[in-house]
Amino acid sequence: MSVTTSYPGIYIQELPSNSHAIVPAPTSIAAFIGYSHPYRTKNFGVAQQIFSFSDYETYFGGLFTSGFIDAGLPRAVYQFFLNGGSNAYIVGLQPGLVGATTARFGNAAGEMQFAVTVTTDDASTGMLITALEPTDIVPMAVQVTNVNAAKKTFDLIINYGTRVETYRGVQLSDASIKGLDAASSLVNITQMNGTSWGTTLPTPVVKTFPTTPSHTPATYTTGFISADYLAVFNANTSLDNVPIFNLLLIPGIADNEVVSAALAFAEKKRAFAILDPPAQAPASGASTDTPQPIQYWMTGLGGSPSGYMVPTSQNGALYFPYLVSGDPITSSNVPMAPSGFVAGVYAGTDASRGVWKAPAGLATVVLNTSGPVTSGVLNDPLQGVLNLDSINCLRSFPGSGTVVWGSRTLVAGNTAFAQSKYVPVRRMTLFIEQTLYANLRWVVFEPNDAPLWTAIKSSIDAFMLSLFRQGALQGSTPSDAFQVKCDATTTTATDQQNGIVNIVVAFAPLKPAEFVIVKIAQLAGQTAGA
Repeated sequence: MSVTTSYPGIYIQELPSNSHAIVPAPTSIAAFIGYSHPYRTKNFGVAQQIFSFSDYETYFGGLFTSGFIDAGLPRAVYQFFLNGGSNAYIVGLQPGLVGATTARFGNAAGEMQFAVTVTTDDASTGMLITALEPTDIVPMAVQVTNVNAAKKTFDLIINYGTRVETYRGVQLSDASIKGLDAASSLVNITQMNGTSWGTTLPTPVVKTFPTTPSHTPATYTTGFISADYLAVFNANTSLDNVPIFNLLLIPGIADNEVVSAALAFAEKKRAFAILDPPAQAPASGASTDTPQPIQYWMTGLGGSPSGYMVPTSQNGALYFPYLVSGDPITSSNVPMAPSGFVAGVYAGTDASRGVWKAPAGLATVVLNTSGPVTSGVLNDPLQGVLNLDSINCLRSFPGSGTVVWGSRTLVAGNTAFAQSKYVPVRRMTLFIEQTLYANLRWVVFEPNDAPLWTAIKSSIDAFMLSLFRQGALQGSTPSDAFQVKCDATTTTATDQQNGIVNIVVAFAPLKPAEFVIVKIAQLAGQTAGA
């Protein structure tokens, strides 16, 4: 709009800027996929955003332990938040029929129930107590005690691993029993078939179910069905419709089909997958060993393990070995998949240093672990072998604790992906791509000519200059660190006719100092006092 002049002097007019500020994309929003609590998950198959493990417990029921289904998801989420994570999407899968025919989780055939009946006058008016936890590994004990005939009350105590619920002065009435049912997070309590409560108090009793655990913790990672996971990676699913996430995890799953689908999905979403090794794979041994050492599970290394061979990908990294951590339910030390720990380290490193810093080194101390499992303990020469095979190691050093000691993507020696060999380089590229993708929507439908090209270049130049000033790029000057082109040399007349504008952004990434070589020279022939 022109200025109307009426007197001699100076007139001021504010003009709109043709430059658009670019807001950096997030870098450490994690997406977790896995089996959530079979009885207490609010919505299966729906990507739910959470910001703490308390949020996870609200939507997905928290930790559980089972030998029938993989229970790695809640533990990985728990370790993620404990190690620096702050933002995640969870897709809780609903377990189908697995294990014995008596163990069904949330399907049309009915749920797995371990029922304890405490009889009052007769079976028709007793209490039916049904476990909300999969109790096939950790037994649940229900105790009726302290029966008071005068007050017609009794105590109810429920034990499940380290969790104890104690209810004093329970009365046989609808209000009292409904209150118990609402308060308990371990069991459901209902009336058995009757229309009224009897007057006879229950007999003191202790019921334990199952009487003998049917599985051991060593089988935690065996209970999964690939189809449950593959459905999440289809087009237009709940997770596919999440606008942006950066890290993709399938905790504890080492399966060709699922891992390949996860990597393809990560590439589609411009995300980075953090993968776990086979739980049983040791650090060393021959290719003929059973199970085979971890290096023979990698593509092209001559091994022939059953069912798994890690694909080549620039959008993923594998971490080894499993870590020992205290199980909150059983209070025992158990092996846990490393991906949840490592994702938290990624998030913490991004927050303190930036996505361009390798999430590895003595500063990346892994919390809540006593260290690698015995079969995964490494020395320097052995790690040298695994490092060349794109296996990132977790190691414990005296005085430092357990740390992430590797930062390579799943490209190994593939020269076609040489520029994406390191985790921070690839993640930096994805960060820039996600940022520009989210911030350049204003370009659509603008006139495709020189003014637009100038505005685009100005906006991206400002963003890249901010990265340079943060020390995120290599080079002593901005021109050494990055280049942005958007002009007639990138967008031809034919492109203009077709509605296409081409932008070229080049940058010099920082690469980690993976090998530090120290040369020592001894001075000889010095004179006294020199």
